[in-house]
Amino acid sequence: MCPGKTFRGPPRPFAEDCLSVNVFRPAGVNSSASLPVALYVHGGAFNRGFAAMQDLPSMIGWSEKPFIGVSFHYRISALGFLPSALTEKEGLLNLGLRDMYFFFDWFRENIGQFGGNPEDVTVFGLSAGAHAIGHMIMNTDEPFFQRAIMESGGTTARAVHKPSERLHEDQFEKYVKGANCGDVPEESVFDCLREQPSEVVFKAAFDVFDEYNPSLRWAFQPTIDGKIIKRRPTEAWESGKWNKIPILTGFTTNEASSYVPPTLDGPNEFPDYFKVLHPELTDKDIAELDKLYPDPSKDEASPYVESRPIAVGKQYKRAEAAYAHYAYVCPVHATALHAGVGQDAPVFMYHWAANASVQNGANHGDQKAYEAYETAARTTPFHEKMAGEVHAYWTSFITQNGDPNALKSSRAAHRPEWLPYKKGQQEKKMVFGEGNDELAGGTGVGATSQVVDDTWARKECDWWYSKGKKLHQ
Repeated sequence: MCPGKTFRGPPRPFAEDCLSVNVFRPAGVNSSASLPVALYVHGGAFNRGFAAMQDLPSMIGWSEKPFIGVSFHYRISALGFLPSALTEKEGLLNLGLRDMYFFFDWFRENIGQFGGNPEDVTVFGLSAGAHAIGHMIMNTDEPFFQRAIMESGGTTARAVHKPSERLHEDQFEKYVKGANCGDVPEESVFDCLREQPSEVVFKAAFDVFDEYNPSLRWAFQPTIDGKIIKRRPTEAWESGKWNKIPILTGFTTNEASSYVPPTLDGPNEFPDYFKVLHPELTDKDIAELDKLYPDPSKDEASPYVESRPIAVGKQYKRAEAAYAHYAYVCPVHATALHAGVGQDAPVFMYHWAANASVQNGANHGDQKAYEAYETAARTTPFHEKMAGEVHAYWTSFITQNGDPNALKSSRAAHRPEWLPYKKGQQEKKMVFGEGNDELAGGTGVGATSQVVDDTWARKECDWWYSKGKKLHQ
């Protein structure tokens, strides 16, 4: 894998020589099969992660229609994303995204040899993988894919700045200093970085990332370079100019439960936290935010009153909701709202609501094991049924030209019909696992899959959208 922060579990070996691709196909497939292809882009805040985060062999093996799966490693952290004015001058912006396009070119030329059809491609990814896919939809003149699955992410999930943005320059300066190159002339900075031992430049990057983590102001992110990312995502949506293809996208209820400090407790800690995350917000904005998410220490009727038997601060649940809405839920809504009226190709939206633990609830990425029908997802009869339905929807979208309903899987033949999202006409979403808390030690069973009106968090998203110009400039 490429050099980056450890995601979960024990550290994995990495090296600079890391650009590699994996191709998975069903047994017995030959080069003339011309099968649909699913191309996976891993997530990890553009600073961590690896290709095997998605279990493509399981996803393919359980599918009742064959397809080819492809995953790859791309440069992450400072080696892949090092925005600054000097990096722009050197022509080194967005190297991680350039790696993706390199693989896509390789893929188009070679996937036929593995039995795949380069004209029948679904690209999909979670979190940063979804952000990257969003940039491709917005900025690729001739897309190499025909469909997209964007899980817990989208182009407006992060502010995308020009490389000379003050935040980028501050992080670049800290990185260069940490790599022992802070005192060299500007024209020699990159020569100095190249001369440093690998462990020095890796540690310098990890230290800067840690300083801003967990945060919406993560270091080492994609930037507007005029080529791969040509403009701000909000401008692309407003222009109506993007690649109009079938999209499946969605979010989880508790996207931010792993990102917000669980110790937030005092009444001032909530506004202070968001002042740091969003220094662009005025005092008036912060006061509105404070009212939008009622303080549970002052309002007994607040939906953020903590009743769970866990050791968290009084402001945690409130902060988690606000962070989740801004960073994940509302960007997914934005994709559905814009694409659901600005294109003829269908858009399908989901909401993952099954509680996996008492504190984390329905956490960021919880659906991943289900879409691959992994053993880890099938722990109870309810979850086995839900995994069969999720896997059927995803593999149907991949193999049936962007239709999640067409594949009549034997494990989920009677699953609900997933209705496309149409702004102002049919604002519907598929909810998975609403009311189920078996994995969190509860007794609630709930529904595996159900189509409902898209009303959840709409008021909050409308507020975040109203601040979009400030937050994305």
